[in-house]
Amino acid sequence: MTVFDGRHLPYWRLIRTFFTASAAVLLVACSSAPRPADWQLEARRALDRAVAAYLEGNSRVEAMEFERARAQIASTGRVDLAARAELVHCASHVASLVFEPCTGFERWRQGAEPAERAYADYLAGRLRPADAGLLPAPQKSAAAGGEAAISGIAEPLSRLVAAGVALQAGQATAPLIALAVETASAQGWRRPLLAWLGVQLVWAEKNGLPLEAEGVRRRLALAQGSAQGGR
Repeated sequence: MTVFDGRHLPYWRLIRTFFTASAAVLLVACSSAPRPADWQLEARRALDRAVAAYLEGNSRVEAMEFERARAQIASTGRVDLAARAELVHCASHVASLVFEPCTGFERWRQGAEPAERAYADYLAGRLRPADAGLLPAPQKSAAAGGEAAISGIAEPLSRLVAAGVALQAGQATAPLIALAVETASAQGWRRPLLAWLGVQLVWAEKNGLPLEAEGVRRRLALAQGSAQGGR
C-alpha cells in the first residue's frame, strides 16, 4: 500500500494527510487494522498545528511545530515526504499573500514527484502550461477558469491558495478579493484576513470608494486589535 492515494482528494487535503494510509484512518477505530506508525501520527499532528498557528498569526508556534514535523519525517529518510511537507508550509504562506521562494521544497525538488514539482511551480506563479494537467482538479480548473472556478473550491485553504496565486499573477478581481476576505473571516484565520483586507482597502481607495474603504478600515482595526490583544 502506498502512503496515500491522492487522486480523488483536493490538493490541500492530499498534502496534509499523506502521513496515514486512508484505509487505516477509516478502519483503525473499529477493526484490527494496523495502527499508523508513531512518526506518521506525530508528523501529521505537528504539521496541522504548524499551519493552524501560522494562519492564526503565531509565527513562534508555527516554527516550533513545523520543525517537529520535519524531524519526524527526517527519521524515515523519505525525500518525497519531506518535499510534500514543505509544500504544506509554502501553501499556507501563499494563502496569506506571503510570496517568497519555497526554499524548503527546492532542497528536495529532485526527489519529488512530477505533480509536487508542478504544484510548487503553481504556487510560485511559474507553472508551465504543459504541466497544468499534473495539478489536482481544483487547482487545474482554477488555473484555467479563473474567479468562477476558484469560488467553486470547497476546501477553504485550497480556495485561499488559488486566490493568492491569482493575485500574484495580477488576475484578482474585486469579487475574488471579497471571496478571499470572507473565506479567511469565516475560518477565523487572522493572518490571511489581515492580508486580504489590506488588498481590499487598496482596491477601494484606488477606485474612489470612500464608504467601502472606511468599512474595510473598521474591519482591519478590529482584526489588528484582536491580534495585539491575543499575544
